[in-house]
Amino acid sequence: MRLDPEMTPEQMIRLTLEVVERNLPYYGEEDIWIVHNISRGAYPPSGDQSTKRSPTVIIHTAPMNLDYWAEFYVRGCHAVTPFSRMMPAQALDPKIKCRSRMSYTLAELEVKLVDPRAQGVILDLDGFIAENRGGNFFIVQDGVLKTPPTWQALAGITRETTIEIARAKGIPVDVTPLQPYDVYVADEAFFTSTPYCIMPATRFNGLPVGEGKVGPVTKILLEGWSEIAGFDIVDRALRALPSPQRDELLGER
Repeated sequence: MRLDPEMTPEQMIRLTLEVVERNLPYYGEEDIWIVHNISRGAYPPSGDQSTKRSPTVIIHTAPMNLDYWAEFYVRGCHAVTPFSRMMPAQALDPKIKCRSRMSYTLAELEVKLVDPRAQGVILDLDGFIAENRGGNFFIVQDGVLKTPPTWQALAGITRETTIEIARAKGIPVDVTPLQPYDVYVADEAFFTSTPYCIMPATRFNGLPVGEGKVGPVTKILLEGWSEIAGFDIVDRALRALPSPQRDELLGER
């Protein structure tokens, strides 16, 4: 982007922690988002791009309630491929976490036409699986964890951490191109992204993935995430739900 935020990483960390500390009294024990947005700053009226201007740096926090995803930890979500395809790497490198989200939004709207609670699995121009609108996609086949390479998908931090957890627990990992066919014949599938860490997917385009249940490898990886977080991620998400839905899902877990 050739965009200079005019601060060092150390300064960015210090300011971020200050924002968090100022807002903690309003959040209590809740989990929170920490979000950074950086732009080039105010656009000069003349349109002269050579005009010197200071960037706009926005650091904000907000409550992060996991109730939307809580049910998926136990029952899994419905993964659906939209009609729209991934923006090609020749136009925008998919490794970048970019806030130009229009194409993702349009794809997700198409997914919601199929199922209002479905989560999108976006394909690239050649029909290979790329990513979700805000994260990555994995399958498990014959005990091997598989995910697309970053030349066609986001280089997600949650993706990389999940791979590290898998290797630490002795689960083989194969970074390889995937087609929808691979999901149909997979034993397990799940998404990865910052808020929920791992979101199991038990259906794909209307058909069950494996036995249609959250699989054992997915559960092992979720336990690994809980070990890193220092608390039971699934339990915390379920307890954010109102009763009796919470009690029903806790009973199924």
